Amino acid sequence: MQTLAANLASNVRRLRAERDLSQQRMAEISGVPRPTWASLETGAANPTLAILSKVAAALQVSIEELITAPLNDVQLIPASQVRARKKQGAILRPLLPVELPGFEISRLELAPDGHMVGVPHTSGTREYLNCETGSVKLVANGEHWVLTPGDMLVFRGDQRHSYHNENSRHISVAVSIVCFALRSD
Repeated sequence: MQTLAANLASNVRRLRAERDLSQQRMAEISGVPRPTWASLETGAANPTLAILSKVAAALQVSIEELITAPLNDVQLIPASQVRARKKQGAILRPLLPVELPGFEISRLELAPDGHMVGVPHTSGTREYLNCETGSVKLVANGEHWVLTPGDMLVFRGDQRHSYHNENSRHISVAVSIVCFALRSD
């Protein structure tokens, strides 16, 4: 819990300073009393979810951004710390060190003769596929397209789809961007 309070304090201070606003002005914007805001910035506060929600809205960030470890101006993420997922004949590596709500951006590496079946996402999800090396065959809803380096394909991610490398000697690489549709729960 100590780390969360320290993260919150550092992030709230930094975000307020970046906006060049006083604690008093942020208190007015957020509807959070100024003494509470001051406690947030010192790490002394134990805020409710309602307070965190008001602070996040006022700073125009997610609650997650308020409580995660502060980002440095420069951050090196060694390859050994990037969690790649092996799935069938493919390796998926995230291209960003933190999740972006509503997006998944990955490097898709298909082994020679490799394939990967994609999972249909929420209705309205869009996927963008950009072939970097080799060729990638995408099969979606009974149709297929073959992408070569530089080709891009946009398709509905809420349907059955799969990725194939039909080359028996070389790896194919593509960048996959999934833009999830908002759920209507």
